[in-house]
Amino acid sequence: MSRRLAEVARKVGVSEATVSRVLNGKPGVSEQTREAVLTALDVLGYERPTKLRGERARLVGLVLPELQNPIFPAFAEVVGGALAQQGFTPVLCTQTAGGVSEADYVELLLGQQVSGIVFAGGNYAQRDAVHGHYERLTGRNLPVVLINASIEDLPFPRVSCDDEVAIEQALGHLASLGHTSVGLVLGPHDHVPSERKLHAAKLASERLGIDLGERHVVRSAYSLESGQAAATRLIKEGVTGIVCASDPLALGAIRAARRAGLRVPEDISIVGYDDSAFMNCTEPPLTTVRQPIEPMGRAAIDLLVNQINGGSVPQEELLFEPELVVRGSTGPAPVRAPVPVP
Repeated sequence: MSRRLAEVARKVGVSEATVSRVLNGKPGVSEQTREAVLTALDVLGYERPTKLRGERARLVGLVLPELQNPIFPAFAEVVGGALAQQGFTPVLCTQTAGGVSEADYVELLLGQQVSGIVFAGGNYAQRDAVHGHYERLTGRNLPVVLINASIEDLPFPRVSCDDEVAIEQALGHLASLGHTSVGLVLGPHDHVPSERKLHAAKLASERLGIDLGERHVVRSAYSLESGQAAATRLIKEGVTGIVCASDPLALGAIRAARRAGLRVPEDISIVGYDDSAFMNCTEPPLTTVRQPIEPMGRAAIDLLVNQINGGSVPQEELLFEPELVVRGSTGPAPVRAPVPVP
């Protein structure tokens, strides 16, 4: 007990006597100090006294699918900063292959009496994934916000980048450079943001005069290696431009082009999605569609805190418009030599 008092006191910057008063429910402690002591208990992994366990901690779970894609650490930074400004402490939960699942993290966070959870890029975006843990959150009436597109039947506020506008911007850019044969590298078949991108791409390609047949759409996991494999297939189809559903996929496509002896952008143009960290430092610098992560992250926390404070929030999806960032990986369509007639 004395060790716990000492650790919590050091964490908060108060005396052990003050910590003891909070744990025993004694008066004479400000609400701010009381909340700080309870949050420190949660952060340090100590159980709250039984009479205090019914109260939610000033902790908020942030559940991410990975940290290898730089867009997710970027979201974590924005969301964590916005939470700190509101007096909450983020608890980062990152999935790894064969490690703790999203459902397991939900149970862990519920055990910590968190005030709410923000999900970015989770199971909610895939139709065939496990969704039972979201029902647990609904049953607990826990404030939740989802970042980026989800399946339709989840009753949580959503903050999304407009996937349809993003793909229209990318295809429009390539069309303006004279490209008429373009390939897409998208996520899995049950991935909602990829479904939206594909729907918009079919409409835009007809309007722009771009050949986008079935063989020009390749599904992929979200990794550089998968992007390389997918782009290799498209290069064999003879496309002059490739639009990818993430920046790591686009970097894989650039690697595939080089392995095939092609120059970027002289022989083939490549567009990414996210504008994650260091994409202006690649060779060539990557043309990409930027997600507005700063306003999206702040809007997500505003929605979450409004729920925590008992306010009502809109259930419809809040869509944020992306921005095309043109750099060195796109250029005019190459002039193909005429095929000799036998």
